Amino acid sequence: MTTSLRTAAVVAALGAVLAGCAGGTATPDGARAGARMGASASPAAPSSASASQSAAPQAAPGPARPPTLAPGPNGLTPVFARAKQQTEKTVALTFDADMTSDQGPRAASGERFDNPQLITTLRNLKVPSTIFMTGRWAEEYPDQVKAIGTDPMFEIANHSYSHHAFTSPCYGLPVLDPAAGRADVDRAFAAFRKAGAVNTVPYFRFPGGCYDEAALRALATAKVTAVQWDVVSGDAFATDPAAVAEQVLAGVKPGSVVVMHCTRSAAPVTEEAIAKIVPELRKRGYRFVKVSELVGR
Repeated sequence: MTTSLRTAAVVAALGAVLAGCAGGTATPDGARAGARMGASASPAAPSSASASQSAAPQAAPGPARPPTLAPGPNGLTPVFARAKQQTEKTVALTFDADMTSDQGPRAASGERFDNPQLITTLRNLKVPSTIFMTGRWAEEYPDQVKAIGTDPMFEIANHSYSHHAFTSPCYGLPVLDPAAGRADVDRAFAAFRKAGAVNTVPYFRFPGGCYDEAALRALATAKVTAVQWDVVSGDAFATDPAAVAEQVLAGVKPGSVVVMHCTRSAAPVTEEAIAKIVPELRKRGYRFVKVSELVGR
């Protein structure tokens, strides 16, 4: 397959999975607006007790807030896609756990929006990963959310509650207005907490990857970093795991963020592809990291 045909196939497949989530028709992606990356803030060090104070034991400091980027121009939500200044061979595998707010009947009829075998394979291969999860997915599979969200191998990031678009056009997805989009982010974080997830991070991935300046402005008060990607895996509705692996291996560079899916019905060969990707990248000298490590650098 030529490069141009492979690229067209990847774009078509990504559009298909996003449209499939919404039950709509794939359309060209919405306008994209970038934001300047800034340095992350370091948490303040806890003060120590003086010699004159009581020797009573002090509470241990809580976990540090995961790093985020400084706001972009005019306070817009910052956007991260790859650690471009990275010299060490690190790569972040990310998995979108997609489920729209109205797909309950499909789940009740047996459609699987989860992929527990993929999570098991990541654990067995000891691959730190970031799961971009929708709130609706968290409600459907709370036991899995708790297991993932309490395992230090993983971190859970926000992929909205409803998997509706934040700008239009976006692969036929229903569109939220700015206020509804902002509330959708909060609702997803609340679903993670209710399920018992602990390892959540202040990162957000726009459904379909579609955003514009208005969307970045609407999320500014959420204090999240928007995370995109620089490598499209092509796992959406793929039937050949070797082709998915080839697509990823051809695109990865130091500091890359790879987008894949944790939705069995929409990405049935992802787990098999991972079994090929991970050993080969390690052979090439790559180390797998969560998105928070790339952002922190």
